[in-house]
Amino acid sequence: MTEQSELRRDVGVLGATALNMIDMIGVGPFITIPLIISAMGGPQAMLGWVLGAALAMCDGMVWAELGAAMPGSGGSYRYLKEIYGPKMGRLFSFLFVWQLSFSAPLSIATGCIGLALYSSYLFPALAPAWMEHAFSLTLPLLGTMQIRLTANGATCVAIGACLLALILLYRRIAIVSRLSLMLWIGVLGTIAWVIITGLTHFSAARAFDFPPHAFHLDQGFLAGLGAALLVAAYDYWGYYNVCFLGDEIKDPARTIPKALVYSIAAVGAVYIVMNISILGVIPWRELDEAAKSQTHFYVISTMMERIYGHGAGVLAALLIMWTAFASVFSLLLGYSRVPYAAALDGNYFKIFSRVHPVHRIPHVSLLALGIVAMLFCFLRLADAIAALVVIRIIIQFLVQAAGLLLWRRRNHEAPRPFRMWLYPLPALLAIAGFLYVLIARRNFTRELRYAAAIILAGLVVFLARAGKNREWPFGGVGKKVMPKQIPAAH
Repeated sequence: MTEQSELRRDVGVLGATALNMIDMIGVGPFITIPLIISAMGGPQAMLGWVLGAALAMCDGMVWAELGAAMPGSGGSYRYLKEIYGPKMGRLFSFLFVWQLSFSAPLSIATGCIGLALYSSYLFPALAPAWMEHAFSLTLPLLGTMQIRLTANGATCVAIGACLLALILLYRRIAIVSRLSLMLWIGVLGTIAWVIITGLTHFSAARAFDFPPHAFHLDQGFLAGLGAALLVAAYDYWGYYNVCFLGDEIKDPARTIPKALVYSIAAVGAVYIVMNISILGVIPWRELDEAAKSQTHFYVISTMMERIYGHGAGVLAALLIMWTAFASVFSLLLGYSRVPYAAALDGNYFKIFSRVHPVHRIPHVSLLALGIVAMLFCFLRLADAIAALVVIRIIIQFLVQAAGLLLWRRRNHEAPRPFRMWLYPLPALLAIAGFLYVLIARRNFTRELRYAAAIILAGLVVFLARAGKNREWPFGGVGKKVMPKQIPAAH
């Protein structure tokens, strides 16, 4: 019997692609260009976006095959549970949802922080910090971890953006899908304006002003490329958003792969053209200085102000804020379905399985992730991005890509509505790329400690729940809670 939930299948190919694209084209590419330029020390950092697109497509093939074969809410939760079986699958899927309780709000918070950074262009008084504090936390086996917090007027803007997204998402999914299309139009309009402006005022000498030995393959180049790929991975992430909404997708076996491929191909082309056009207007050394000083991340407003005047800079800031909010909206929508699916399955805290009696949405999960995201708005942007990417790679992407190879080997006859192109090469390249991002960076152990702390805490919680419920490894595997059956959408 096919599992089905109480959620409504109202999202088609266009809506699914829109949700993916507004998730991918959030504020990331508009604020992270200084970070990626600084990572490699010049316009050769464009390699980060090119290789990032290739990594996204390789991993997208993993998501496409799993999403078509197991089209239900929860995404990786469902895939890991099925791939690794009733024992280890239960553990891996729990750890995935556990880390998502941290990484999803981190992802949402980065969009809110980016929105707030552009608001400081409009209102410079928001920028000065009221509070900056770093504190250290020492844990057994893991050593000392330092966490830096900051608060200013922009922080309040970031928290307010998250709150507004919560309010708008507190309604039926069909209405949410229409809202996403409206937001998508604003995103595409902003991107088009930036690209056209950059190309019509493009200076090849400025864009390709490489420093001496820019492509010398030494340790510094490889470490810089690792840091650039980390930022690029963050910018591209979101191509899998539709997989978290499987129970709300029309004809998911066909829609999910199409939405993945379409969104990755389109966004990859947009990013490469857009960032080259920006480098043709703003000297890369200026972007490098902005990253080192942690100020003036409103690159697009600066670009438009120099070409058209202050009014254009203001308009650009408003459009980027619109784009950032669209990303926050999409992220919060997709991620809120994951704890819901796990709780419905009996493998997470029961309260997350509650569905709103009128709107038929997982409102407790939605509210919980939104509130935690507001707390993470006190982090610095670069720190939040690094922690997010490393945590997600270790506890989700690596075990999922490796799991697909294992699943294929164990289940030769399993139905596969979509088959990975050039199997197994994309999965192997995705694994290699993610491992490179993890270790080919300066001071990479800092974020590894964060991930290790989350994994250890998750293991403790999992074992405590298993002992209380007399489940594996202290008893049986545990009974699966089956959602109510509803007719499938066609």
